[in-house]
Amino acid sequence: MAAQNKTIFPASARPLNGMLLTGILLCTLLLVFCMGGERLVPHDPLAVNLAQRLAPPSAAHLLGTDQLGRCVLSRVICGARNSLASALAAVGLALSIGLPAGVLAGLGARRIDQALMGLCDVVLAFPFLILALALTAVLGPSLRSLILGAGLAGWAWWAKFVQGMTAAAKEKDFVHQGRAMGLSRFRLLRHHILPQILPPLLVSVSLSAGRMIVAISSLNYLGLGIQPPQPEWGVMLRESMLHIASAPWLAVAPGLAASISVLAFNLLGEGLKDHFQIRPVHAA
Repeated sequence: MAAQNKTIFPASARPLNGMLLTGILLCTLLLVFCMGGERLVPHDPLAVNLAQRLAPPSAAHLLGTDQLGRCVLSRVICGARNSLASALAAVGLALSIGLPAGVLAGLGARRIDQALMGLCDVVLAFPFLILALALTAVLGPSLRSLILGAGLAGWAWWAKFVQGMTAAAKEKDFVHQGRAMGLSRFRLLRHHILPQILPPLLVSVSLSAGRMIVAISSLNYLGLGIQPPQPEWGVMLRESMLHIASAPWLAVAPGLAASISVLAFNLLGEGLKDHFQIRPVHAA
């Protein structure tokens, strides 16, 4: 039994692949922007200078200025904290609900499994973005409401995903052997089942983070999350629409930042999938 458990991570001794290394590098760079924030920007992202409004990219402002003369580069960098942190917080909230619910359904009695999965089916009957939009609108426009709305809209997918992996893992021979030896459910879960589901879970978290960035930016674009003048990529895209023809850099900069962030997490997830030799995983 112990020998079989050592092969849970089949690729642990292999070198990291190119996609994984690129994903790690890009995610690290994004983390630096999130942590550094105001210390990395050339100008105050909230400082208004109407004399410089809608200035094109130049040596003074590498990505130009917006309709209030604020530095677009500074706002994009500071917006990374709001956009990425809220997306990761929403994924964390969804996972913190879905993971225990899925494990409970996978290991619990059939009645518990049916009840939880039935509830998940009801939640999943609504498109994720529509449900997140409705919940955020009910809670009121704020960063907290945005995270709660997106997190509560996404937990059911994680519960179904974890339930399926848990149900499959508990049928492994070494789990049956551990049960025959009298191991408690907690020990079986901790030492045998959780290590089995961890690699695909890491892949799904990475892929889901990319999709959540798009969802969070979309909700902010609609005015349901972070409010101006705070910098956030979705907010910046909404503000740029009035000047898209005369100042296209206002939309290009935050749009490109969001695209690179999604690419970073997708590369990380795909790299982890190849590293752990996991079959295709579809994120929430």
